Amino acid sequence: MFKAKFLLQILTFTCLTSFTAIQMTHAAEKHIYGLNENVYLAEIGFELKAKLDTGAQTSSLSAQDIVHFDKDGEPWVRFRLAVDEAPPLTYELPLARVSKIKRRDGDFTPEKQRTYIKRPVVTMTIFMGTQQHAIEVNLTDRSRFEFPMLIGATALQQFNAIVDPSLEYLAETPKLRNLNNHEFD
Repeated sequence: MFKAKFLLQILTFTCLTSFTAIQMTHAAEKHIYGLNENVYLAEIGFELKAKLDTGAQTSSLSAQDIVHFDKDGEPWVRFRLAVDEAPPLTYELPLARVSKIKRRDGDFTPEKQRTYIKRPVVTMTIFMGTQQHAIEVNLTDRSRFEFPMLIGATALQQFNAIVDPSLEYLAETPKLRNLNNHEFD
């Protein structure tokens, strides 16, 4: 009986130690970011401030004059950045899909009969700190918000991100020189 208890204790300790080591290894692979970070949008060639929001599933970019069209038989979207510092250029990207974004209580009226908004989604290469990832971004006018870009939970997972909301701008600012030197992961 004593041997069985002793073996059970050793087995339990071994399992807990292994589990903790696995957790620590996984945590070591994570990148810590602040609540707000600078990001560079490769397809547009523009750097802007983004809010990292673990409560939002999808990422959003402030855009206006959004037009759906076909190019070579494929769906595309044309838009301009709705950002004060942005050049007055029009961008065209392939449409990845159309998302349904849940409306907030204050945004819903019974006459509209919908609890969601349809938004075009494009794939963009985002540089944040020393990392780059192709993420899905929905286009919507965010000009009334402080940050023109919101990085949601799905993209944050791609970046292996841990967000510390008490801090801001922890990551290195993405610079064009970094793009040329291939310093990104």
